[in-house]
Amino acid sequence: MKENETIKAVIFDMDGLMLDTERPLFPIWKNVAETYGYKLDDKILIKTLGTNEEGTRKAITENFSSDFPYDKIRSDVSRLYREELDKGIAHKEGLLALLTHIKLCEIPMGVATSTRRESALNKLSKTGIIDYFKIIVAGNEVKNGKPAPDIFLKAAELLGQLPSLCMGFEDSSPGLQGLYSAGIRSIFIKDIAEPPPEVLTKVWKRYSNLAEAIELFK
Repeated sequence: MKENETIKAVIFDMDGLMLDTERPLFPIWKNVAETYGYKLDDKILIKTLGTNEEGTRKAITENFSSDFPYDKIRSDVSRLYREELDKGIAHKEGLLALLTHIKLCEIPMGVATSTRRESALNKLSKTGIIDYFKIIVAGNEVKNGKPAPDIFLKAAELLGQLPSLCMGFEDSSPGLQGLYSAGIRSIFIKDIAEPPPEVLTKVWKRYSNLAEAIELFK
């Protein structure tokens, strides 16, 4: 039996998995925080990967006192980040090859991103890939963000498939944990951080880039 015979739908994360939108964010966070007199290192920022706004706030503020000006810093970061993305957003390696192949296989695809819906639609439209996806679930549309399974369960439901018949692509530890909890087979494509061993043991498949995963659909 081919591995893809029971794959009825595919769910993709967005930032860091399909689009190179997380690497530009780290230096912006660091530079803005420094102007307010605070130091944010990679260990702190890595904890924000794959999380929604609530998760990002928690990951950063738990390292500082209660007077940490998170909202002011976040506002400046958001403005500078938008300006950076306006310069262009790069696809991750192999993205179009994989999306095109899955489309030819007539397997429906969806997006499950921790990003808020308005921002997600903007990024997907700007990069020319929004039409590949049947459904989009954003971080502000579920009660609990990744690593909870909520967003993946909702995506599977909207795609009309049982979680066990879906496959999910992720680059972050929270995302991979969420897929596992949802009962969805996970594909890990590394972007910035390597998940801890206890998370990697729950990963179904791992590839260096998205194009390598085409073999799953042959």
